[in-house]
Amino acid sequence: MFGQLTAVPARLLRDLCEDVASVRQRDPAARGAAEVVLCYPGLHAVWLHRLAHRLYRARLFLPARLLSHVGRFLTGVEIHPGARIGRRLVIDHGMGVVIGETAEIGDDVLLYQGVTLGGTSLERKKRHPTLGDRVVVGAGAAILGPIQVGAGARVGAGSIVTHPVAPAVTVVGVPAHPVRGRPRAPIAMPNLEHADLPDPLVEALRALVDRIHELEEELRAVRGRAHTHAPADHRVEEVVAALVRDGGGI
Repeated sequence: MFGQLTAVPARLLRDLCEDVASVRQRDPAARGAAEVVLCYPGLHAVWLHRLAHRLYRARLFLPARLLSHVGRFLTGVEIHPGARIGRRLVIDHGMGVVIGETAEIGDDVLLYQGVTLGGTSLERKKRHPTLGDRVVVGAGAAILGPIQVGAGARVGAGSIVTHPVAPAVTVVGVPAHPVRGRPRAPIAMPNLEHADLPDPLVEALRALVDRIHELEEELRAVRGRAHTHAPADHRVEEVVAALVRDGGGI
């Protein structure tokens, strides 16, 4: 019995130390553990959520919601007490982050300011996203609905994700599209990449413009050979032009 009582504080102390270490790893501005403990609202939001989640699991729903509301007031981060959060979650800056009731977050996840893990249904069922381990979600991104974001995936800043994301895939845009091409080598933790991402739409337009230039060059070459070896074709073009000029139509 005594061992069980001492196990809970030991596990709690381990989690607190891990949270502080994770913030120091992922924020170059952090100059010490005391600064992180006292001055990081994202960390405070995670700690308050852990308390609220314990109340929620004990079916003390009103006290859990009241505590989460206090956390929202103090930190600017709104986490429903029913959300399930893994170890070493880092919420950078935190202001405007919203995490819904049935959201699930794995270990070593990084969320930037303004992220929304939202629902798309009024039914009392799983309606919020599930994030795997080591996911990075950029500033202002929204992940909506009961979709899976695989381990190691990255969501670009400002993206709107409404479909599942495979593990280790990067998605960007509105709506979000996977970035095609050779996958990048795995980035060792901490992974701070959330803005320097390619845009698949821009790449597609660039490829289309390049193809148009190639076709124009081929067309010029074909027309040059036709004018050299088939003068009758040139005569046909003159006749068509004359018909159009005289209003005869084609």
